[in-house]
Amino acid sequence: MADIKKEELLAEDTQKGQFMTFQTGKEFFGISISYINEIIMMQPITAVPEVEDYIKGLINLRGKIIPVIDVRARFKMDPIEYNDRTCIIVINVKSIVIGLIVEKIAEVDTIREEDIVPPPSLSRSSSEQNKYVYGLAKTEDTMKLLIDPEKLIKEEDMEDLEAMEELKSEEE
Repeated sequence: MADIKKEELLAEDTQKGQFMTFQTGKEFFGISISYINEIIMMQPITAVPEVEDYIKGLINLRGKIIPVIDVRARFKMDPIEYNDRTCIIVINVKSIVIGLIVEKIAEVDTIREEDIVPPPSLSRSSSEQNKYVYGLAKTEDTMKLLIDPEKLIKEEDMEDLEAMEELKSEEE
């Protein structure tokens, strides 16, 4: 029993400060690796009517139905065509598995806590984007915006996503 706890603690320690970084537009973003299940290539997406425009629909990943959101659309950036570099980061947020469509994976980066600073609040519109960004990290010559996956999805959308997952599961 003590060995299991020790292994869990070691796993948590190795993930501490680890961020999966990706590029959207000209910006680099990072998500704590503790949220990430896997990274997959783009898949066919089944559109779902009457949801927010950033929720692109559902994918079937090895029999599990997963809602996917487009990070560009969520950040109110102009849409682009998906290409062979576009992929889906499958994350677990509040026990819900969600896919994040990103333009390009950069790397896994180790960022020390002391290298993370809170984002400045410049104006009302920047605080709109900053609600997803909890910190800025400077690594080598790049600034990375660290996002909070729990804030990427509105509470009411989270309920819709849960309902979508349940509906699709019942249909199968």
